Amino acid sequence: MKFGAVKLDHAAGKILGHNISGPDGRRLFRKGRPLSADDVQKLAKLGRETVYVAELSADDVDENSAALRIAQAAAGQHVRVSKPSTGRANLHADTLGVLRIDIDRLAQVNLLDAVTLATVEANSVVRPKQMVATLKMISYGVSKNIVREAERIGQAETTNHANGRELPIVRIEPLLPKKVGMILSGSPSAADRIVKGFEKAMRARIEAWGSSLDEVKFIPLEDESGELNLANEIGRLIKDDIDMIILAGETAIMDRHDIAPRAVERSGGRVTCFGAPVDPGNLLMLARHDSTGRSVQIIGTPGCARSPKKNIVDLVIPRILVGDYLTKMDIVNMGMGGMLEDVPERGRARKLN
Repeated sequence: MKFGAVKLDHAAGKILGHNISGPDGRRLFRKGRPLSADDVQKLAKLGRETVYVAELSADDVDENSAALRIAQAAAGQHVRVSKPSTGRANLHADTLGVLRIDIDRLAQVNLLDAVTLATVEANSVVRPKQMVATLKMISYGVSKNIVREAERIGQAETTNHANGRELPIVRIEPLLPKKVGMILSGSPSAADRIVKGFEKAMRARIEAWGSSLDEVKFIPLEDESGELNLANEIGRLIKDDIDMIILAGETAIMDRHDIAPRAVERSGGRVTCFGAPVDPGNLLMLARHDSTGRSVQIIGTPGCARSPKKNIVDLVIPRILVGDYLTKMDIVNMGMGGMLEDVPERGRARKLN
């Protein structure tokens, strides 16, 4: 593609490079407009002798065609591509789900000249019609070779070895209905306050993610019998085909060998992670229970789960609901960007010196 100033008598048929205003200061011609002979006459009447234009060669693809082709190559399941305009094609969700991004191939596309592909944060919850990415060409045309290379990257056979499926750069894992159980614990005298504090916020979240909070149970913790009762309740929920279990209480889990992790192990489960580089949400516990022939994940939530504001549960629970088995490294990788807005529901808010 050529870009530069040309005499007006050579401008017809070329693409206007810059906006041009009339005598009243209002825009007369918008950049990107193919100039007609009539347009050229109007420009001459303004006293213009030259104009900056873009001229595509036979080997170029115009900005809208290029944007559409590359966006379509990047879009995967449950992602819809909009009609392009001014070199931009937007990608929208067509279902409630968790957004997946192939970060390496996203970078490869963005390394190509004149191609930019921006997305919302990977693994975030997206909703139908929500824009999840935007593909913008930053020139009026690009060579066919660049478009083909972007399509090759988008259509590369990157395979998820767990299920053998090809994974597009931008795709959505649907949030299908799951059954969630929540076990709360603490002082018997504080039962009503604890249940009220956690149930409202967690039920709203889980239902917004398309699942249901099927059971909420309170276990008094006064002596060692509370640990046994908690273990028994975990086992009961698993036998009742609950898909995920949330543990929360008057006091957050304070140690790897605290009551909740011991109860998980006593029930036949195992702790996979304790602690998270996310604030609010440092005192997170993740565990899983595989003894019944199916895997049920268990999340021990800190007190911040009572807040409707974004905290650790908003990063973790949706991924569990779509079937991710989170590892310690998954949690470690949340450190960058893990300092979230503080919430009053924490035991002690973050302070600055």
